[in-house]
Amino acid sequence: MRVINLGETPSLLGQYLAEMRDAQLQRDAMRFRMNAVRMGEIMAYEISKTLGFEARDIDTPLGSARVSTLADQPVVGSVLRAGLPMHQGFLNFFDRADSAFVSAFRQSDPGPKIEVAYAASPELSGRDVLLVDPMLATGASLFHVHQALVDHGTPRSLHIAVIIASKKGVDTLAKYFENQVAATLWVAAVDPALNAHDYIVPGLGDAGDLAFGKRL
Repeated sequence: MRVINLGETPSLLGQYLAEMRDAQLQRDAMRFRMNAVRMGEIMAYEISKTLGFEARDIDTPLGSARVSTLADQPVVGSVLRAGLPMHQGFLNFFDRADSAFVSAFRQSDPGPKIEVAYAASPELSGRDVLLVDPMLATGASLFHVHQALVDHGTPRSLHIAVIIASKKGVDTLAKYFENQVAATLWVAAVDPALNAHDYIVPGLGDAGDLAFGKRL
């Protein structure tokens, strides 16, 4: 698996991430969601450079022009509910893509585990799949989400896009996908640690709660 840390190069990505991390600015849920959308748009653009394109001729009002367009439309998948703003950012750029959704949550009784409650996806065989989730903590959720999606076919390529990852999460996914050269992890920042509750430190908190309000 390739790991591409977009945050290593200074860009507007860092500005939006700084606002998402800021405890004061986080009080504005709409701003938090919009910054997640922007992060999705930037990542979508970067990922688009690795996909297949084809040249064709189109007619303009004054003649003919040779253009380059996507050869195939990807599938954008997201993890509910935290991934929805990023998902929208990807769809803003891949506006003809299909969508897939997986609901995965941490179940603590009788013991810590990840449970997938819902999965909806088109056929994935031979397609480019872009899986978005803002936070990669332990890697357990994305492991189970991937397992749920492969029931719908084996993709041609898999691009996992996260805003913040922990070092442990990156290492876990790298081991899981070590023999899959078609898998790439795209990240805006890699943070060093997890706390006792497996939240990324310094991270930004619970992305789902910040975007949509706290759960019971």
